[in-house]
Amino acid sequence: MRAKNLIFSAVVLLNVFTANAQEVKSADFSLQAAIDYAYKNSPNYLNAQNDVLMAKYKRKEVVGMALPQISASVDMKNFMKIPTSVLPNFVSPAVYGGLVQAGVAPYDPVKLSPDGYEPIAANFGTTFQAQAGVSGSLLVFSADYLVGLKATKEYISLMNINVTRSKIELVSQVSKAYYSVLVNKERIKLLDANITKLEKLLNDTKAFNKQGFVEQIDVDRLEVSYNNLLTEKQKIERFILFSQNVLKFQMGYTGQENLVLTDSLITSDNSEISLSKVDVAKRSEYQLLESQQRLNKINVKRLKYGYMPTLVAYSSFNYSGQRNDLDFFTKQHIWYPTALLGGTLSLSIFDGMQRHYKIQQAKLEFKKGENNLKNMQLAMELEGASAVLNYNNAISSLQIQKRNLELAQNVYDISQKKYEQGVGSNLEVINAQTSLKESQTNYTNAVYDMLVSKIDYLKATGTLVK
Repeated sequence: MRAKNLIFSAVVLLNVFTANAQEVKSADFSLQAAIDYAYKNSPNYLNAQNDVLMAKYKRKEVVGMALPQISASVDMKNFMKIPTSVLPNFVSPAVYGGLVQAGVAPYDPVKLSPDGYEPIAANFGTTFQAQAGVSGSLLVFSADYLVGLKATKEYISLMNINVTRSKIELVSQVSKAYYSVLVNKERIKLLDANITKLEKLLNDTKAFNKQGFVEQIDVDRLEVSYNNLLTEKQKIERFILFSQNVLKFQMGYTGQENLVLTDSLITSDNSEISLSKVDVAKRSEYQLLESQQRLNKINVKRLKYGYMPTLVAYSSFNYSGQRNDLDFFTKQHIWYPTALLGGTLSLSIFDGMQRHYKIQQAKLEFKKGENNLKNMQLAMELEGASAVLNYNNAISSLQIQKRNLELAQNVYDISQKKYEQGVGSNLEVINAQTSLKESQTNYTNAVYDMLVSKIDYLKATGTLVK
């Protein structure tokens, strides 16, 4: 009895583990959930957000240039040989003799003679010297700093616009990859329906062949068509796995689970749209150029303000000590203080016209930016018109392919019934089945083209991400 209980418990635990394992094997995502997941995990989008943070830190770094700059230093020197100073020849032999006796000057009989008025080499200083102090400076006025501070603010705006652009690209890429998986799964459904019908027809034909009502060639033709459908299904199943990997890549999804897409294809609520003027101000690409143009304008100002002076205040306070022995911290020795307070006013008077020509280059760069803005506006208006045209064409194509699919399905059903009733040939069924499969492929391709065209239209009009 106890053994049975153990076996029962083991079976229950095995079922629990198996259920948990099955739950881990798949992950459910709607389109919006996939996009939200990509916001948090896509490396490109995360890098764009990091660029904004880097721009903010850069602005704080520039702000710090106007705050007091304080530093401290300690310097210690041990002169293995004290530096030598050369004195002029105004020292008399008697004075030189005193220097020799004091150990400052080396013994030289020539210089001790009355005619020995030559330069004197003397060693001044101590073996050990130390200095410790604090210094500080403050940028009082700098036109370059003021303009640069404004530029960092504009740079933050530029990075924020880049985040929006990355967001739009991410939504477009994830949506297209998501729809690719849905469309291919729809193709599988259509193929499964064909396979089921053709399999039944093939089995019936085999039975008729055994009874002698149909020839073997009829069976062979149907079997070839049936095998072709199975091969087509295998290809699409492999392509679905590839499409899922593409979707995982766009989402930044690193798990090994199969993605279960919970949204369905919606193709009914679409109608043709009329061409209207594109508001280029909504496009992030245009906003990026505008921000870059503002930076170009700031650069012109920066170069012009370079003719203005720069004022820096500074101060320092130091203690120095000189010893022949390494005993700087004994009480009997003195440290000598030095205090300093000053300022520097610098002004460029003539630089060989370098700054003037830099200003001219910056002005031309600004004019190029204006031309780029105009060109971008024209290109976006053309892109918008093209997106409207492609979208309307995709809708018309979808409607036609949907009608063709209905007709092909009807032809196949009629030819199959005729064959089952003995008034049609299986060649007619095979031809109808081939046309049906082609119509299904054209229909699913039209569905995908319509969905992609819609995304491109929303992107071209700046309304993909709100």
